[in-house]
Amino acid sequence: MNDPHRDVGAATFPPSHDPACDDAGLLGRIGQGDEDAMAAFYRAHGRVVLAQVLLVTGERVLAEEIVQDTMLAVWRGAGSFRGESSVRSWVIAIARRQTRDRLRSRRLQVVDDAFLADQPGSDPGPEVTALDRAELAEVKGAIRELAAAHREVLGLAFGSGLSLPEVAGVLEIPVGTVKSRLAAARTALNRILNEKGQNR
Repeated sequence: MNDPHRDVGAATFPPSHDPACDDAGLLGRIGQGDEDAMAAFYRAHGRVVLAQVLLVTGERVLAEEIVQDTMLAVWRGAGSFRGESSVRSWVIAIARRQTRDRLRSRRLQVVDDAFLADQPGSDPGPEVTALDRAELAEVKGAIRELAAAHREVLGLAFGSGLSLPEVAGVLEIPVGTVKSRLAAARTALNRILNEKGQNR
């Protein structure tokens, strides 16, 4: 339709799309009981959260249940988000607590941080090894063989796209420890891939 009052010479700019603003806005709407906002939030973050939880649990059904618990916690606690972290790291931290609570009765292998700090190697990273010598399925299989702490830190740093300080916040450990765990995870992944390569 033609609007006679419209300034024909005025420049028009598309609305900016800032996912961080969108996420915070969604949480605000969720806090007011907006179910459509909750559905949009789930679409935006559900797959990443599921992938992260699955890395830790290794069980799809359990991981899906934990994601549901996480989204329920988001629904109930959206008003508590204070913007001190990204929305993604906030929801992953919730998922991590939900996962820890679910697995508390199980005895998970706990890797000592002092041990991890001594493990970093100077070998090329797993991404180089994967590109040079391994198929994607082989890399996935190798990641599944890692200790839970290694799978978790790799998933947070690379799968979820969080910065090292955000990973540290989610795991509630210093950034230096995150770096040590990442280096140890890379070393362990290289070792597994090398062993698989020798067995071919």
